[in-house]
Amino acid sequence: MRRVKLGQICEVVSGGTPKTNVEEYWNGEFNWITPAEINDNDYIISDTKRKITQLAIEKKKLPLLPKGTVLLSSRAPIGKVAITGKEMYCNQGFKNLICSDEICNEYLYWYLKSKKEYLNSLGRGATFKEISKKIVENIEIKLPEIERQRKIVDKLKKVDKIIQRRKNQSRLLDVVVQARFVEMFGDPIINNMSWPESTIGDGCFVTKLAGFEYSKYIEYDDTGDVVMVKAQNVKNGTLNRKDLSFISNEVSDALPRSQLLPGDVVMTYVGANIGDVALIDDKYKYHLAPNVAKIRVDAKIYNSVYFMYMLMFLNSYIVKNSADTAKAALGMERIRKLKVFIPTYDLQNQFAAFVQQVNKSKFVIHKFLYCTTHNTQSIIKPRPNTKESGKTRGGKPYADEF
Repeated sequence: MRRVKLGQICEVVSGGTPKTNVEEYWNGEFNWITPAEINDNDYIISDTKRKITQLAIEKKKLPLLPKGTVLLSSRAPIGKVAITGKEMYCNQGFKNLICSDEICNEYLYWYLKSKKEYLNSLGRGATFKEISKKIVENIEIKLPEIERQRKIVDKLKKVDKIIQRRKNQSRLLDVVVQARFVEMFGDPIINNMSWPESTIGDGCFVTKLAGFEYSKYIEYDDTGDVVMVKAQNVKNGTLNRKDLSFISNEVSDALPRSQLLPGDVVMTYVGANIGDVALIDDKYKYHLAPNVAKIRVDAKIYNSVYFMYMLMFLNSYIVKNSADTAKAALGMERIRKLKVFIPTYDLQNQFAAFVQQVNKSKFVIHKFLYCTTHNTQSIIKPRPNTKESGKTRGGKPYADEF
């Protein structure tokens, strides 16, 4: 197995954007792709949202990406990967790789997909990070013989099928919970089962972290013990623990009103994911960050799990009725006035018990996905006890040591 630079075994090409105000350049017959069109699970891409004309290609002198080119986004964000299933063109947000006979394009796809963190570490720029053509050309990788590459690809594709199947199972479990909610309680918007109605403010304490409190008291501390729950951490009933920010206990204690306890429901009240909710658990100590509201339910009226799922169902209504501003926002009083309904407490508890059982199944699936994804990446990475492991050049690790 030899070590090579990508520029030695691939041609690295980018693209460009024809002037958007020239109608003759658009709605043509040629595929033209941007990084925004690539999702994490994309593999082969054969169609694009926008098409360009022959005139646009000639005027902009756009290079053609042949079928089988490995697409690599080079900014906003760095590290999206896919393979072209047909000839196409692209904008300037890519540094794509046209593979020689020495490297299998599918092997390179999986390789780059497992190196997203490393690729991002290579980004340069003050306004936004970007990797240049030269940076991509100089990335060094270990290159097995072509037959070995194909065997690795076959193994990775089989593992990926299993991963996608398990992800679908997890999504189906979410659908099962939603169906169970409607079966037990009906439609929360029209209350077709005629449950007693109330407002959030009548049975809950609603608050936020005030702006002056944030500017005066909040100081992020990587060594802190208290997690600041930001809007990015609240998504579809789940606390996303990626990119957590911390504060000290002392800072949190100075703002007791915005401390969070297990069983509290948090809701984003501003921004793109307005109305998203999550339930606070006991894995950390938590504190509100800006743009997130705390809803502490009256335990004599609501089961927190039931209450959170009711808010999830009301999400489309919440967004529709948010303040009519350029940046959608919900004030605390608007949240307090949102109408909710109150089924019997016993029925709420039955639903919460059902969710708990489903979450146990989801935990098993997510644990499997974590282990399988780790093993998938290790198929390409060198073993820790090899001579190559731990080597650096110029103070930076090789790509295949990430």
